[in-house]
Amino acid sequence: MLKSYLFEPIVYITITLIFLSAPAKAQNTKSEQLIKIETSLGDMVIKLYNETPAHRDNMIKLCKEGFYKDQLFHRVIKDFMIQGGDPHSTGAEKGQRLGTGSPGYTVPAEFHKGLIHKKGALAAARKGDSVNPEQASNGSQFYLVQGRVLTPEEIDILTQRGMASFTEETAEIYMTLGGTPHLDGAYTVFGEVVEGLEIIDAIALSPIDAYNRPIEDVIYSISLIK
Repeated sequence: MLKSYLFEPIVYITITLIFLSAPAKAQNTKSEQLIKIETSLGDMVIKLYNETPAHRDNMIKLCKEGFYKDQLFHRVIKDFMIQGGDPHSTGAEKGQRLGTGSPGYTVPAEFHKGLIHKKGALAAARKGDSVNPEQASNGSQFYLVQGRVLTPEEIDILTQRGMASFTEETAEIYMTLGGTPHLDGAYTVFGEVVEGLEIIDAIALSPIDAYNRPIEDVIYSISLIK
């Protein structure tokens, strides 16, 4: 039986489904592309980073194709993240376990030290390191970081244990805005919410079932703004 295509903060969950690699071609865009996520709990505007052109262009392609229409946020964990992008979620029955879907390809990892898992970050889900040593991203599944605000003591502990590294600037971000720093450098961050950050909080409060799927469907669609 297939396991969900998910990520975990420490222990990675693997699946038996194998995805073909078909990286998107980079585009030379000077301004940052904006996308709109319209959800049943409110809307968000996200800018896609030009520093991650493969992920940016893949998202643009999928939006143009109408791929992200009436899908569900199928995995929600309060103080961590909300996850979507599984095409199997469109029209899924109540209680159906989701998380194995993709467009049939992966996208090569694009890690940048300056692109971190702060609150509101858009990042790509992927299979675990044991079956995905190159840390390639699922072709469509993504998550939006909620995380939480860290204390200076927690920053020190994560640093001492080698679970995260910080600059003075990123430490300040995690101690004020919040996020999930232990994911930095392991999952590709390719955008951030610029409007509607509170919608992540609203979705994260959704009652969930045993598979972390909201009991009441949180439906969304994604489109290009410009």
